[in-house]
Amino acid sequence: MKPGFGIRDGGFGKAHLRQPFAFANPPSRIPNRGHASRANGFTLLEMLAVILLIGIAVAAVSVSVTQGLASARVRAASSELAGALRATRAQAIVRGKEQNFDVDTSANSYRSVRQKDVRLPKGLRVSITSAQADQPNDHTGRIRFFPDGSSTGGRITLQSGKRQWHVNVSWLTGEVRVVDTVAVR
Repeated sequence: MKPGFGIRDGGFGKAHLRQPFAFANPPSRIPNRGHASRANGFTLLEMLAVILLIGIAVAAVSVSVTQGLASARVRAASSELAGALRATRAQAIVRGKEQNFDVDTSANSYRSVRQKDVRLPKGLRVSITSAQADQPNDHTGRIRFFPDGSSTGGRITLQSGKRQWHVNVSWLTGEVRVVDTVAVR
C-alpha cells in the first residue's frame, strides 16, 4: 500500500480534504454589532392596532345583530296582529254574529275577540285607517267583521324607524295581508 492511500482517506489521498469551492460571503451566525437587532415578536403598537380592529369589528356586528333582532320583533308583532285579525274574522263566521277588532293608537295596543288588550313592543307605533263611523273616539279605530266573512276593511300600520308594516284588511272578502315596506321621508 502506498502511503496516503488507504481506507482512512477514502482511497483518494489527501486531495479530498481540500474544499473544491469557496463561498464568497459565508453566512454569519454572529450578529452584526453595528446594527441593532430586533427580537422576533410584535410591538406594542402592532398589538394595539389589532385590538382596535377587533373592537371595531365587534361593534359593527353587534349593531347589525341588534337591528336584526328589532326587525324580527316587529315582524313577529305584525304577524301576531294579522293572526288576531284572522281569528276575529273566523269568530264572526262561526258565531254568525258581527265581531269587532279595536286598535288603541294612544296605548299602542289592540283588542280582539279572544284576547284582552295586547301591547305592542316598545319603539313601535301603531296607526289605523278605517271608516269614520268605526272610530269610537279620537284614538281608537275599529274594523268590524261580518258573519259572511266580509268586513268594513281598513289598514293597520306598524312603524319602527323608517320601516313600516301594513296589515291590510279587504272589505269585500275580509282577507288579511301583511306588507313590509320602507317609509318614504
